Order: sequence, then structure tokens, then C-alpha cells
Amino acid sequence: MRDKSSEKSLLYHRSPVPGKISVVPTKPCETQDELSLAYTPGVAVPCLEIEARPEAVWDYTGKGNMVAVVSDGTAVLGLGNIGPEAGLPVMEGKAVLFKRFADIDAFPVCVTNVHGPNGRTDAEKLIEITAALEPTFGGINLEDIGAPACFEVETELKQRMGIPVFHDDQHGTAIISLAGVLNALIMVGKKIEDVRIAVNGAGAAGIACTEFYIAAGARRENVVICDSRGVIYQGREAGMTPQKEALAADTSARSLAEALEGADVFLGLSVADCVTPEMVRRMAPNPVIIAMANPTPEIFPDVALEAGAAVVGTGRSDFPNQVNNVLGFPGIFRGALDVRANDINEAMKTAAAKALAEIAREPVPDGVKEFLARAYPEDAARGMFDGPCPLSREYVIPKPFDPRVVPRVARRVAEAAMATGVSRIAIDDLGAYERAVRDRIEAVRQGA
Repeated sequence: MRDKSSEKSLLYHRSPVPGKISVVPTKPCETQDELSLAYTPGVAVPCLEIEARPEAVWDYTGKGNMVAVVSDGTAVLGLGNIGPEAGLPVMEGKAVLFKRFADIDAFPVCVTNVHGPNGRTDAEKLIEITAALEPTFGGINLEDIGAPACFEVETELKQRMGIPVFHDDQHGTAIISLAGVLNALIMVGKKIEDVRIAVNGAGAAGIACTEFYIAAGARRENVVICDSRGVIYQGREAGMTPQKEALAADTSARSLAEALEGADVFLGLSVADCVTPEMVRRMAPNPVIIAMANPTPEIFPDVALEAGAAVVGTGRSDFPNQVNNVLGFPGIFRGALDVRANDINEAMKTAAAKALAEIAREPVPDGVKEFLARAYPEDAARGMFDGPCPLSREYVIPKPFDPRVVPRVARRVAEAAMATGVSRIAIDDLGAYERAVRDRIEAVRQGA
């Protein structure tokens, strides 16, 4: 028997029409003349222009603002391998967020016939299907694809395709959680290059977060990662993959509890309630805990704080410091598309994390504060957004509805793309660009 919340969700997805997205034309087609321009005979002119000059596709089609959300349904949320049809509502939801937060036209592409006999992803099949989409889309957002195939799929597509390819389950979580950790470490007077980090969860997100933190300055020898079998240590044979081998630690620790002893940071992408108060008490003084298992985190914030944690983040919207991927992918793709980047590289991802971190440290302008007060009235009433530097243990990550987020992330990502030579076009005035993105998104919000 379904509860009221379940019935409400089903009604939302069913009415007034099934699904959450539709196609809306950007040009009028109300007269004979407009019809002749939209289709035959007028459409032949841009077709021939693109044939003669392929780069003109960016000028005469929607490719430059179109992202494919590609999934085979093998690792959907916490639901697991439920298949492409069952995963379609999630991909439609991702398309809604692309539009609402960044005015990007995104389309769900849930594919079948890409699975091996075991029902899991056949990487080569998914690579071939996705690579064939390049003429239509300006970017590819890979979503809910099971490990370890997701690593091969993204790596190969980034090499073969001339447009950005981004597996959000890996990199989105890494980018946003790093922003929170960087700010939390400022609060406790520690530096990322000095801290010891314990990670629980060695799937796509756990591996990506660990590698990204190392790229951001954490020392590899200071990081211990665990999976369902315990610590991934040098010489372990059971359950190893090339990605795990690269992160195998030279340590005597064999359990999560042992890995947490003396650790400054805990990063959880695993299972509910696997961290106890005693484990937190055995960490270094003023530890930072980012517990992202959903819906039940590895340890609840109140329990972790009572045990001595200085800062706690989760993946939930009803607790402070939510690691929500919507803080990342809309702005990342907005910036990448606007400079026609052919990749989303490490510099662009790092720029996105630093952009998020800097927003939480900046004074909140009055107009933004009014907006945040409407979106987060309880937080505003507690003074969360006040002062010249609002950073606090409950506010180390910006809020998803903060109107500064997407424009700032887009600006920093575009800037990094140009600096690293992966952009096709240049933006001369980045300040004006950030303001233009803000106005563009506000127009979408007003029209909703």
C-alpha cells in the first residue's frame, strides 16, 4: 500500500501530462512564410551552409545549448540496476534541473542493448551508442552507469568525442564535497596537504572523490579508502580493480574503524549508520565529516557533532551543508558550452569547486539575501547569511537556490577552459558574462 507521499509523487509525474519535460520551439511558426523558413524549402539553406562549413552547426542549430543525459539504468540513485525505462524519470528530472538552473536544453537518452550476459554495462556497446550522438549535442552528461564500466565509458568517450563528456555521479559529488571540505578546513585551521582522510565507499563517486582530493593537494599517502571488504591496502587481492589498485594504501589498518583513528576528514559514499560516535571520538581533534549515504547517512549530524565533529555535511536537504550535485553540473556545463569547450578537464573541475567555496565566504548582497530568506526562511532567521564572512559550521557549502552559484561556476569554468586551451571561442569580459548568465537564469525563473 502506497503512502500519501508516494501517491503525490506519482500524481506529479502523471498529470497533467505524463513526464516532466516537453519540446518548445524557439522560433515562431504561425504563418506560411515562417513554415517555409522552419522547414522546406528554407531549411535547405542552413543545411548546405553546414555541409560546406561544419562548424556552422553551432550557429544555425540548437547544438550549442543541448546536452544529452545518457544512462543505461544500471546504477540509478540508491535503487541499483533497475533498467533504462525505470531510470527515465531520473534522467527527465536531470533535464529539468539543467533548464531551471542554467537554461540548458537537456534531453534524456536512456538506452538498452548495452548490457552483457550478467545484466551489467558492456562498456564498448555504450561507448559506441553515445559517441554516435555527437552531431546533435554540445555536451554529454553520463548518469547512473554502474562501476567499473563507467570509468572506461567516460575515459574512452573523452578521447573520441570533440564535446564535453562528464560523468556527474563521479565528478559532481567530488567537486561539491571538496568545496565544503576546503571551507571546513579553513574553519578548523588545517590545510588539505596536511590532513589525513578516510573514505568509505569505493564505487564511482568514492574513487572520483579520492582522486580529486589528491589532485587538489591531499597527499596520497595520507588517504585511506575502504570498500565493503574493509581497507583497500597494498597487497590485497579480493575485490580489487585497477582503480582500487591505484589507491591501495600502505597501512596496517584493515577496518573502517581503524582507518578513522587519527583522521582529520571522513568522506562517506557508502551505507547507513556505519560510523559510530566512538569512531568519531577516535578521529583527530575537530574532524570534518561529510556523510553522503542517502537517505540515511553514515552518521547523523547531531550524533557526529555531539561526539566532537567540527563540521558535518550530508547529501540531505533537511540538514546543513548539503552536498547536492545541482550546485555543480548546471554551471559547469553552462560555462563549457558558452566557450564551446571540447572537454571538461581537471582545471575546469577544480575551478568549479573553488568557485563554490568562495561564494560561501563572501558577504551576501542584500538582494541575494532577500531571495535566500524566501527559499530558506529558517536559516535566514538564524542569521546564516549575515556578516562580512558568513562561513560557519552550518554553512560551508552554498545553498542550491543561491542565484550566485551557477553564474559564478560558469564564469570560473569558462575561464579555466580558455586558460587550458580547450575552448573554441573566447569571452573577453568575464564579469559581464557572469552578469549575463545571472540575467538569463532569472528570465527562466520568471517565466516558469
